[in-house]
Amino acid sequence: MKIAIRRFPFSVLSGVALAIAASSSALAQTQQYPNRPIEFIVPFAAGGGTDVMARAFADAAQKHLPQPMVVMNKPGASGTIGWSYIAGAPPDGYKIAVITTELAIVPHLGVTKLTYQDLLPIARLNYDPSAITVKADSPFNTVEEFLDAAKKKPGAMNIGNAGNGSIWHMAAAALEDKTGTKFGHVPFQGANPAILALLGGHVDAVTVSPAEVYPHVSAGKLKTLAVMADQRVKGFENVPTLKERNIDLTIGTWRGIAVAKNTSPEVLAVLRPAIAKAAAEPAFREKLDKQNLGFAYADEATFKNQIARENDYFKQMAQKLGLKP
Repeated sequence: MKIAIRRFPFSVLSGVALAIAASSSALAQTQQYPNRPIEFIVPFAAGGGTDVMARAFADAAQKHLPQPMVVMNKPGASGTIGWSYIAGAPPDGYKIAVITTELAIVPHLGVTKLTYQDLLPIARLNYDPSAITVKADSPFNTVEEFLDAAKKKPGAMNIGNAGNGSIWHMAAAALEDKTGTKFGHVPFQGANPAILALLGGHVDAVTVSPAEVYPHVSAGKLKTLAVMADQRVKGFENVPTLKERNIDLTIGTWRGIAVAKNTSPEVLAVLRPAIAKAAAEPAFREKLDKQNLGFAYADEATFKNQIARENDYFKQMAQKLGLKP
């Protein structure tokens, strides 16, 4: 008995072989991710709260990823230089970034066409309020004295911030709106350069977070007059909130992690649990606590909803304050 052998055209066999090879290659890539170091972009200068948090997180992540996260600072344009770098990067998970509240602000100021929808947020890690801080030898010992002086000479009081459109710029602008004052806004490429300018006497105050000024306040070089929070802040228990001074203003920054928006599900399946586990590491929380940075983890869905809400809020705020060009 003869057995009939069906012969397939070479093109069909080639197609099947290519499909199998492609599938195997994709599987191998998934299994191997990450097989080289991951660039962890901090879109602000070294030394600020965002940079400190990122480096602490990169250390914690070593337990949960086979390759290290290498922190790289790409400051400028209120964070958009670093975020644009991620948005335009291959969606392979080898470039990730810290995102901050500015991502929901700068699109409404004409600074960039980039929006929060150009990135994929994975998790929120932190939240910190703004605070009004001056030099230790400043003549102002209360927020009332500071604001009274600003009202007497509109625009003469210079406040340093982390860049035009940064959350700390918006915090000072919101303070103007609430109190009928007018400040001179001096932008820097991050909170730390603004603080150094304050220490050098080049600006009169900064409106960065308590965590970012804490080392200098502790050393007696700076003093914080008020925090823009609902409650007093750990490490600054003697500093009143603005609400205690009858100024109804609460504003601050969050920090989290995002990747390119089209990052593959296979890569996300590795990153999501690794990020959650790293955030839960006691060592990470201890480092945040030591720096007075507020731990405030939120998962992807919660984080996305928060960013969308704040995007709408800051759009309205920018229009109200006349910050939109």
